[in-house]
Amino acid sequence: MKLLYITNGINGAGGLERVLSIKGSYLAENYNYEVTILSLNDNHQNPFYIFSNRIKMHSISVKGNPIQYLSAYKKGVQNIVTELHPDIISVCDDGLKGFFVPSLIKTPAKIIYERHASIRLNTGKGIIGKISAWIMKKQSSKFDRFVVLTPTNINEWSGSNIIAIPNPLSFNPTASSSLDQRKIIVVGSHSYHKGFDSLVEIWKNIELKFPKWELHVYGKIDEDQTYVKQAEALHLQHVHFHNPVKDIQKEYLNSSIMLLPSRSEGFGMVLIEAMACGVPCISFDCPSGPRDIITDGEDGFIIEDQHKFAFEQAVEKLIKDDQLRKKLGAQAKINAQEYTVNLIVERWNNLFQSLLNKQSNQLQ
Repeated sequence: MKLLYITNGINGAGGLERVLSIKGSYLAENYNYEVTILSLNDNHQNPFYIFSNRIKMHSISVKGNPIQYLSAYKKGVQNIVTELHPDIISVCDDGLKGFFVPSLIKTPAKIIYERHASIRLNTGKGIIGKISAWIMKKQSSKFDRFVVLTPTNINEWSGSNIIAIPNPLSFNPTASSSLDQRKIIVVGSHSYHKGFDSLVEIWKNIELKFPKWELHVYGKIDEDQTYVKQAEALHLQHVHFHNPVKDIQKEYLNSSIMLLPSRSEGFGMVLIEAMACGVPCISFDCPSGPRDIITDGEDGFIIEDQHKFAFEQAVEKLIKDDQLRKKLGAQAKINAQEYTVNLIVERWNNLFQSLLNKQSNQLQ
């Protein structure tokens, strides 16, 4: 089977890039798919994550004003599709332009959209946000399948073509954290949607009560160092900001609690990663994903969205209660097994095969 992924790029350290490296590589290595990744402006070079050598890489140049950009995008994608003759095209682009691929190109291939973020992440508030959301929802019906990450994500969209397939684990260690370290971990890029402003405020009170505990934040730091400066302004002594690291598994295994203070998520891949390492998680009940992953009180805690005091209380509870922390961590490791790569990629394979079988039956 020939599978073409269309994305902006794969050289970042985000969740989309990580998932694409896992799925694309597994399909190429274990299912013998002919996998090609099409990125923009050479953003396939020097990828942060490891991609199988069996995956082919292509890039198209898109520049200029919006009209020139879209014209170049349409022409470039069409040229690659015409050259490769893929059976399946999967669009991995949370921006607005990705929604127009079925309308922009001509191909007999089945076209799938993979949604890696809540619709709130792109649209925002006001009239522009409402127009963007309307366009996205209208265009979503033009794909053969529109794949979101959790059952909760399905509620953001409408149509009979919407299905949910979660992200796979990027690793599945046999070892577990001892949960004895006085270290709390957060993983994510520095942005408003990740809720790091709330995180710093919450940590101020935790640090006062538990001065021997440390907060370690791993993720791309914004150019203005907004949250680094916020922590400095509050004179916090035990919060440490780190750039992304490739071996994040090691950091989970050296941590005792995982926090996700996001305002919106597409899934929350960092949650299943931490859980696979036996680390209990605390997350706001943001749209969408954490509620579908964490079972409240069983393997972690789900906190009312942006209720910072309740979040702080949950952190305090796990810091104080070693036995509860270890009980939740042990169950988290068990529950994370439903996201192993072999199980998740098999669901993708079944989807691709069903679309091609349907197409074959229609031609007979």
